[in-house]
Amino acid sequence: MSILVIGEHDNESLRSSTLNVVTAAKVLGDSVDVLIAGSNCQVAAEEAATVSGVARVLMADDPALADGLAENVAPLIQSVAQNYSHVLAPATTYGKNLLPRAAALLDVQQISDISGIESDDTFVRPIYAGNAMATVRSSDSLKLITVRTTSFEAAEQAGSAPIEAVAGGVDAQLSTFAGEELTRSERPELTTADIIVSGGRGMQSSENFAMLEALADKLGAAVGASRAAVDAGYVPNDYQVGQTGKVVAPSVYIAVGISGAIQHLAGMKDSKIIVAINKDEEAPIFQVADYGWVADLFEAVPQLDSALESTPT
Repeated sequence: MSILVIGEHDNESLRSSTLNVVTAAKVLGDSVDVLIAGSNCQVAAEEAATVSGVARVLMADDPALADGLAENVAPLIQSVAQNYSHVLAPATTYGKNLLPRAAALLDVQQISDISGIESDDTFVRPIYAGNAMATVRSSDSLKLITVRTTSFEAAEQAGSAPIEAVAGGVDAQLSTFAGEELTRSERPELTTADIIVSGGRGMQSSENFAMLEALADKLGAAVGASRAAVDAGYVPNDYQVGQTGKVVAPSVYIAVGISGAIQHLAGMKDSKIIVAINKDEEAPIFQVADYGWVADLFEAVPQLDSALESTPT
């Protein structure tokens, strides 16, 4: 079977989410192609060509595809997908915006946010905020699937696949790109960070998040937050971890002042090690934590910070 992976990129570099999707694609078949759709995207295509397991990179380079508008990219997928049994994209904002439109054009049912693959037509996906897993089987001859990237390891970059140009960039004139405001930080991005320090409603104010930021800087970690903290205005929306935020699976997740609502657990319970700091010993977060510290966070975090200061690097 031939598998097509929709590469997520910014025309200059490949997003790490694509590496996870390639790993999922290799479970389905040995012939994996990656589609890079953009404008002046040769560099991104060359990076995709280095991903181990990729047989071929299809590059659609056209000004209409410059900003990754789903209305323009979906018809391209429709034309290219006919040669494949499966089309996979990351279950990121990009993939969730793009693939349903392509599925509608192809008149097939999309399978969303898979976390496991049992066979070429049977997949596992979380439901009820991750509290249950559904096994779904598709009879469509062409299967369009978004992949939960935290459920699959990133593919290595040690390949050398050929790059082939494909046509298909057409401006559907259904939407225009107005602009973007990017939050830039020297800390790791949440979805790719190896360590995350997250704060919840218990932080009480935006000023108190400075404690977590200082701790994160010592650990080389990203800073996250629960929805309650975001809704309270303590931190920006892009910090949010959870069902309606970002899904993460770092090596270490430190939850500070987070009670552990179902919606938050859905976004971080796949973390390798979960450390919880909360003064309420009955907090649900302790049910999933590998290490729990029942303490006032305003005493515990400074102690932890001080211990890191005295630990030799």
